[in-house]
Amino acid sequence: MTLQKIPLAGVIGAPIAHTKSPKLHGHWLRQTGVPGHYIPLHIEPSDLKQTLKLLPQMGFVGLNVTVPHKETVMRIVDIVTDRATLIGAANTLIFRPDGKIQADNTDGFGFIENLTGGAPDWNPTAGPALVLGAGGAARAVIAALLEYNTPEIFLTNRTRDRAENLKDIFGPKVKIIDWVDAANAIEDAALVVNATSLGMQGKPELRVPLDGLRPDTVVTDLVYAPLQTSLLETAQDIGCRTVDGLGMLIHQAAPGFRHWFGADPVIDDKTRAILTK
Repeated sequence: MTLQKIPLAGVIGAPIAHTKSPKLHGHWLRQTGVPGHYIPLHIEPSDLKQTLKLLPQMGFVGLNVTVPHKETVMRIVDIVTDRATLIGAANTLIFRPDGKIQADNTDGFGFIENLTGGAPDWNPTAGPALVLGAGGAARAVIAALLEYNTPEIFLTNRTRDRAENLKDIFGPKVKIIDWVDAANAIEDAALVVNATSLGMQGKPELRVPLDGLRPDTVVTDLVYAPLQTSLLETAQDIGCRTVDGLGMLIHQAAPGFRHWFGADPVIDDKTRAILTK
């Protein structure tokens, strides 16, 4: 008699104690009845390569990846998807039956699913999008918006060089706006995306003047702690449609769960409630 292995997955980072992913995947495992486990793993950069070789032998079928490993894993794995290559980082690893490790990035998918779910009448071709920030999250957002035919992306970052680097990657549809001029760009934007950590608990507030927001502007913040950032509160007062960042966290996790555990997770109000306790 051959006993079936219990599939294991997890999230690697340093630090990792803050992650909500085990709570999310644990909920889905209970919901679907899959006899698996999802484990947070604190892995130092010096141990990353050795760990990735060892975990499949221990029964792991895949991993989520967070800082500081999202770019480093790209140089270690065997296969990198096109979207991970374009974004320049991976957040999902699949340990394949043939022994190869595949890296993917589902952040852009999660962003679009969250945005269309929270603002169903959002039209990506309605006008320019203003993206605040030029880090890994911004790269995923820009790639996703261009895929959905957003005509122009105004990109602003406190360090202009980082924004210029993304323009070099994504091309002429990206227009660089100086951080001090971000308020002017808001007036022309159909969508405003905060892809910085500003406004997050323990971080400085986002101090971009929001007077240019119009009631027909869609505003989304990738920050989900707190759930209602000052950006979203101000936008709501103006009458904008707003979308918080928690849904992106949930939706970017779903493709990995399907790959690893072979079941479709249900995304509903209960899922959100699990993560806000």
